[in-house]
Amino acid sequence: MDASSYYVPAAAMGVALAAKAPALIRGWRDPLQRSVGVLMGLAGLVFVFAAPPTIAGVNDLTGVPNISAPLVYCLLSAFCASCLVLIINWRGGPPEVTRRLARRWITGYGVVSVALVVLFALGDAPVERLRDLDTYYANTPFIREMIVLYLLALTVAGVAMNIMCWRWALQVHGWLRAGLLIIAVGFLFNVPYAATKFTAVVARWNGANLDSLSTDVAPMLASVGEQVSAVGFLLPLACQRIGDCWTTWSTYRRLGPLWRELKSVSAHEDHAVRISWWSPAELQVTQRESDIHDGMLSLYPYFDSEVRSHAYDAALTAGSSPAQAQAEADAAMVTAAVRARAADPEGRVISSAEAADGPPAAGSAYAYTDGPRDLVRMSIALRQSPVVAAARGRAPTSSESDFHERTS
Repeated sequence: MDASSYYVPAAAMGVALAAKAPALIRGWRDPLQRSVGVLMGLAGLVFVFAAPPTIAGVNDLTGVPNISAPLVYCLLSAFCASCLVLIINWRGGPPEVTRRLARRWITGYGVVSVALVVLFALGDAPVERLRDLDTYYANTPFIREMIVLYLLALTVAGVAMNIMCWRWALQVHGWLRAGLLIIAVGFLFNVPYAATKFTAVVARWNGANLDSLSTDVAPMLASVGEQVSAVGFLLPLACQRIGDCWTTWSTYRRLGPLWRELKSVSAHEDHAVRISWWSPAELQVTQRESDIHDGMLSLYPYFDSEVRSHAYDAALTAGSSPAQAQAEADAAMVTAAVRARAADPEGRVISSAEAADGPPAAGSAYAYTDGPRDLVRMSIALRQSPVVAAARGRAPTSSESDFHERTS
C-alpha cells in the first residue's frame, strides 16, 4: 500500500469531521455525539500516523528509531475502544449501565496503551523499520510482547464488536440492522488481520520467513475492514436523513393541489415574504402550510357546513373511513368556498360576516384545518375524491344561493 492509501481516507475523515464540527460542539455533552466525534478523529489519526512517510517523519522528529510503532499501536487501541463505546452509547439503555460499560472499555484499552509504551521503552529497537517492524523484531525481548499485546487487543475488539452488533441487530430492523451487520463484517476483518500478523511472527519464531503476510496481506485486510466498518456506521444515519428528506418533499408535493386551490384567495399572497427555492425542505413545507392556512382564513365567511355534512355522508356511503371521509368533506367545503368567493368579487359576504360575527373564533369551522396530516389528506382528496369533484361541480349554484340567503 502506497502513501495515498493512507492519506486519502484520512483526508476524507477530516472533511467529514470538519463538516460535523458545529453539531459536535453544540452537542458535546451528549455521549453519542461525543463518541462519534472521537471515533472520527481517531480514525483519521490512525490513517495519518500509520502511513510510512509519517512514520519516518515522526521517528526523525523525535530522534527515537521506531517510536512511531507504540504511537500507532496506541492509536489503534484507542480507536478500538472508541468503536466499542460508540456502539454502547448508540444502543442506549440505563445511563448508569451505559457509563459503566463505556468506562470499562476505556480503562481496559487505556491500560493496554500504557503497557505498549512501557514494553517499547524496555525493549531495544535501534534499526528503523517502516513496514516490517512486527516481523523484524519478532524475537526481540519486550518488543515481541508489545507486538503480541496489540494484536490481542485488536482481536478482542473485533470479537467484542461482532458479538455486540449481532446481538443488537437481532432486536432492530431496517437500515439500523443493515448498518450493524456491515459493522460486524468490517470488524470481522480484525481476526484475519491479526491471524496473518501472528502467522508471520510465529514463522519468525521458528526460523521461517512469511513476512509478506504481515507487510502486504495484513494492511490490505485492515484497510478493507476499516472502510467496510465506516460504511456500516454511516449507512443508518445517511439513509435516515435521506428518508426524512424524502418524506418532507413528499409532504410538500402532496400539499400542492390544496395550495394551488387556495393560492388565489390567500390574504397575504401579494405581499408575503417568499423563501428561495433552495431553502431547506422543512422551511418550504412550513411556507406552503402557512399559505394554505392564510387561504383558509380568507375563506371563512364562505364555509358552508351543509356542504361539508353532505360530502361527509357521501364519502362514508362510498366506503371511505371516518378519517378519510372527514378529509373529503373538508376538501369539498373548501372547494365550494373558493368558488363562492369567486362568485362574490365585491366581497359583500366578507363585509357582512365581519360586521356580524367578527374574526373566526377558536372551535369554529376554521379549526378543522389544524394539523399537517389533515392538510395532506385534504389535498389528496381534492385531486382524487369523486365526492369533492361533485361538490366542485355544484359549487357555483350553491354559492350564489348561499350569498342571496346571507344578504337578503
